[in-house]
Amino acid sequence: MVYTGEFKVYEDIIQEMSVVYQHDKRPWMIGFSGGKDSTLLCCLVMEMLQRLPVEKRNKTVYIVSSDTMVENPIVRDYMHRMSDMINNVGAELNVKADIIYPKVEDSFWCKVMGLGYPTPEPPGFRWCTERLKIHPMNAYTLETIKNNGEVILLLGVRKAESTYRANNIRSREIEGKLLVPHNDIENAYVYNPLTEIPNEDVWKFLLKGDAISPWGSDNKYLFSLYQGENLGEEQSVIGEIDKDKIPVTGNSRFGCWICTMVKEDKSLKAFIEKGEKWLIPLRDYRNWMLEMRSTPGAREYKRRNGAMYRKADGNLGEGPFTMETRQEMLRRLLQLEVDTGLSLITIEELKYIDFLWDSEGDLTHRKLVDIYYETTGKRLPWDQYKVSVFPQEVIDEIHKLCEENQIEFELISKLIIEIEANKNYTKSSMVAKAFDRILNQGWLHFDSIEKGLNNEN
Repeated sequence: MVYTGEFKVYEDIIQEMSVVYQHDKRPWMIGFSGGKDSTLLCCLVMEMLQRLPVEKRNKTVYIVSSDTMVENPIVRDYMHRMSDMINNVGAELNVKADIIYPKVEDSFWCKVMGLGYPTPEPPGFRWCTERLKIHPMNAYTLETIKNNGEVILLLGVRKAESTYRANNIRSREIEGKLLVPHNDIENAYVYNPLTEIPNEDVWKFLLKGDAISPWGSDNKYLFSLYQGENLGEEQSVIGEIDKDKIPVTGNSRFGCWICTMVKEDKSLKAFIEKGEKWLIPLRDYRNWMLEMRSTPGAREYKRRNGAMYRKADGNLGEGPFTMETRQEMLRRLLQLEVDTGLSLITIEELKYIDFLWDSEGDLTHRKLVDIYYETTGKRLPWDQYKVSVFPQEVIDEIHKLCEENQIEFELISKLIIEIEANKNYTKSSMVAKAFDRILNQGWLHFDSIEKGLNNEN
């Protein structure tokens, strides 16, 4: 089908894409968020490929979706279905859809529950974007470059999207060149085919005719996801290395349901108002997580490295969530799974969190597996192998002795854990170094340090 009239601009784009595609053997990569812009880009690329003879479809187009593992369940299901549908028809077009995930140790739950990371907070405490999105996408990009020498990154950004994005696009334009070297990724080139498409024309194209995409999905359903509150587009992170250039997902239709970068998650709110009442428990859990960030006693008064500090108002600064808070977070999340039937945390994440808790002083080595059993009624695969460092009566006695001698139980438990971890090694220096690290942490000496500083003054 050749487009004319109001769709003539899309015919021009398809023709341009065809020329660029056949120009060389470098593979293409498209970041597919499931939103309208990335959908439009994929539609045009696949239509271009359908027009080419089979023998000219001689390089792979990778359509890559990033699953943070805390995506809005509606959008996550949609994104996975789209990826499957694209792969069902993609082989003959030399198109491959992939879904990428963060490393287990970088996942949201492993950082928050495992290590106690405070939940992301505006304006600048936004550790999530790099770990959940940017790092996985850049790893995929670099692997593609390693296997092919170079890669072309197709971006679905348009000048009409925002002033910032418009300026970003113009800064990459070089007169007479369609492919621009990426500013930060060596051997990657950027191609922006949609820059001149205004907002209103995107839906016109996607909803034309029967509104069916080249891979068989119904764009009317996609349109329905956008109905309600006016929310931003979820920007693909392909080729991006700066987290501050990625919009906050709580203001986007396609984002994370647990996003705490905004006071109210407009995405969840809009879906619930449209009738998706089953999302209410997720919203309530997210709001509780937001409250816990500033709840007195929910966080340690020291950082993970043991350092302590005072804020400008003279109060002690806060660090990671306490172990008790993290355990309650897990208990509530597992109960949320039971109540909703949704899968919200993976077995791999639970296993890694279990490892972290053990290494942080859980002398029972059973906190996590017991919480899981108490909440779900099921045993984790490694439950039977979890054995306490000491019998419970010994642990109770250690607690008692610590209280009597005014010694922090956390200190003693961490020293015991280090002895257990290194007991099979012949080099005593490993234990000595571990002890030095623990015994020299700032929180153990904070009062003495402050007293000395005050005396100097």
